[in-house]
Amino acid sequence: MWNRSRMFLKIAAVVALVSFVGACKTTTTPGRQIDDAAVKTAVKGKLAADVKLSTLTNVEVNSTNGVVTLAGQVSNEADRLYAEQVARSVDGVVRVNNELQVKNR
Repeated sequence: MWNRSRMFLKIAAVVALVSFVGACKTTTTPGRQIDDAAVKTAVKGKLAADVKLSTLTNVEVNSTNGVVTLAGQVSNEADRLYAEQVARSVDGVVRVNNELQVKNR
């Protein structure tokens, strides 16, 4: 009886370990995740510091594998296009998905 319980606990531990390791998989390496965080921070900083984009509000920036996505609202089409230009100018940016919307007045 005792051996049977120990065997069951061992099997349960192995199943739990395999489940845990499987759940931790990611398609992005830790180095790439750090790069993406730096790219995101740099893009946000550059957008916030740009005087031409002083009216930029409610904009979200994400970066995955160097692909930056801009989402949110801007005042006009010129700001939408300029924000994309600014994001492209940041080192590490591979591509920009510009999902910014021009808000209706």
